[in-house]
Amino acid sequence: MVINLEREFIMIKPDGVQRGIVGQVIQRIENVGFKIIGLKMITVTMQQAEEHYAIHKGKPFYNGLLEYITCGPVVAMVVEGKDAVKITRKIVGATNPAEAEPGSIRGDYALEIGRNIIHAGDSPENAIVEYKIYFDEEEFTNYSKIDEKWLYE
Repeated sequence: MVINLEREFIMIKPDGVQRGIVGQVIQRIENVGFKIIGLKMITVTMQQAEEHYAIHKGKPFYNGLLEYITCGPVVAMVVEGKDAVKITRKIVGATNPAEAEPGSIRGDYALEIGRNIIHAGDSPENAIVEYKIYFDEEEFTNYSKIDEKWLYE
């Protein structure tokens, strides 16, 4: 069985950590069948934040975003699975929690865009760019999950 696995970068933001819902968020990611290959709690440095959110530089919310994402610990992870980015985006929900579907992480746990619990890469290419800000390749664990034969055709 040959499976084209994709990697996705996910960050549980400071509000998710402070509210004590890290386990619930990770459980949703694992429940769908994704394999966590990298996981750590960190405090994002200003340099990492500027690199991660460079696309938003010059926008009115940019400085507030940097201040927020560096204000406390986050949980950074990389998951692997078939269509990982596309499926994770559905699990995460719309950026604006008011538009997020019930059952999505943001639809169930968030009320405002600026405190929306979680970040996930929006394309396979961006996921790679983003996880390289927080992880070195050597930090990933390569293993097979016992349930993989039941997840993929």
